[in-house]
Amino acid sequence: MFEEAQLYAPVTRSDSGDVTVHLGTDHPGASDPEYRVRRNALAALALDWRSGEPLPIAAYTDAEHEVWRIVCGELHELHQRLACATYLEGKEILRLPEDRIPQLVEVNELLSPLTGFRYVPAAGLVELLEFYGTLADGIFHSTQYVRHHSVPLYTPEPDVLHEVVGHGNCLAHDRFAALYRIAGEAARRVQTPEALEFVSKVFWFSLEFGVLRERGEVRAYGAGLLSSYGEIQQIAQADLRPVEISRMGVQTYDITHYQPILFCAEGFTEVEDVVGGFFANVDDTMVQRLTHEASAPA
Repeated sequence: MFEEAQLYAPVTRSDSGDVTVHLGTDHPGASDPEYRVRRNALAALALDWRSGEPLPIAAYTDAEHEVWRIVCGELHELHQRLACATYLEGKEILRLPEDRIPQLVEVNELLSPLTGFRYVPAAGLVELLEFYGTLADGIFHSTQYVRHHSVPLYTPEPDVLHEVVGHGNCLAHDRFAALYRIAGEAARRVQTPEALEFVSKVFWFSLEFGVLRERGEVRAYGAGLLSSYGEIQQIAQADLRPVEISRMGVQTYDITHYQPILFCAEGFTEVEDVVGGFFANVDDTMVQRLTHEASAPA
């Protein structure tokens, strides 16, 4: 079963209150004591925050701001060539700073007047139903940490660049925002863990790693691609398949590698009609039927 925890380093709090982010041994920051202290402090900010309180302010270092600047600079040109038009429109409307990491409260000041979405802090893992379900309320859970400075163009886990540059520019556009909201409604509507997993996989292969064709070219619309310097450049090498919900909902994947299979829509309208239509109408009975269809001989 797909688990959101696969994407994030585990976070624990000791009996004495100390917060620890358990980075894997192959994480770029695993052997950097200063980075580990920063990660623990940022995780503690999120764990200590309570709904209704002002969002916590992360005191980013010059090195962290420099990572943001480098990644935004590299992604800017790639977006012009490889991002779908709707994403580029959202990016132009939101106008995130590219020379420094914005605080989540700053992102909300830009984003909320546009589509009503707002960010709240997350230490790392957010349970599936909480993460997806609150999208229906216009809430997006976001980490505040940034990838290690030694490899600014790579991260083994979603960081604030992914959450804000990837998803934020999408959420600034009303067409994207509508899809995120109905995805949240879908997550709340289904009743079984199996159905929620199916919904999460459709989200993964669309709003995280979806591509589409525009003017004869393949463009990215998934936030996972749009925030990855390396992976967005590999979409032409992927096995591009038509948007078929039954296949998307059962397709396995390995987050430690570039996705070898991507589902390619024939324009953003097909994303809205097919993926959006699924989110708008899915229930447990539909998931059972689609799962059966996916397992049937071709």
